[in-house]
Amino acid sequence: MEIKVLADADAVAREAAAVIAADARAAVAARGRFTMAVSGGRTPWVMLRELAGEDVPWKNVEVLQVDERVAPAGDPDRNLTHLAESLLAHAPLRAEQVHAMPVERTDLDAAAAQYSVTLRELAGSPPVLDLVHLGLGPDGHTASLVPGDPVLDVTNADVALAGPYQGRRRMTLTYPALNRARRILWVVTGAEKAPMLERLRRADPHIPAGRVAQACALLLVDCAAAAK
Repeated sequence: MEIKVLADADAVAREAAAVIAADARAAVAARGRFTMAVSGGRTPWVMLRELAGEDVPWKNVEVLQVDERVAPAGDPDRNLTHLAESLLAHAPLRAEQVHAMPVERTDLDAAAAQYSVTLRELAGSPPVLDLVHLGLGPDGHTASLVPGDPVLDVTNADVALAGPYQGRRRMTLTYPALNRARRILWVVTGAEKAPMLERLRRADPHIPAGRVAQACALLLVDCAAAAK
């Protein structure tokens, strides 16, 4: 894993946006398309707002979600709500280039299976995303892969349902989908992340984040999170 320590959360967000833009240009030049999956979080919303101002071949970009809370459309708990406010309102993306997890459907198992189909349609079979953006929770979770959840052991699906966490069920990409990505971009800020960041750096398999492949990973972290 490559690690870059920056001054503060805003610097991390700017650097992350620049990395995504560079990867987008390279992917479009090489394969004609850039597929990225994004997570939620305060610093990532700043990252996406910065990305809207970068030199990106937007007409060849497909945006997917790493995870999503099961909640109604427009709910402030939804990652999609903030994705729309941070990126979609500012970048020249068509509606059909944004692929929201279908968490509003009644049959959530069928919805997860359908999102797996979407992944294959956009990124091949098995799907290989160009970039997956991940965050790190103070409990060591990433995406909606949380400690003790049976979803951690899913190996036969790229998308699955996780149990309730912080009051909401979740839909999430699984380890197989994450670990095939051409780039894993970790964005980690805040002193409360420092203990788990050290365990992530050591690929500690006892925390969910530690089980994500590190060969193609870039970790952008602020000084507060890097304290240990």
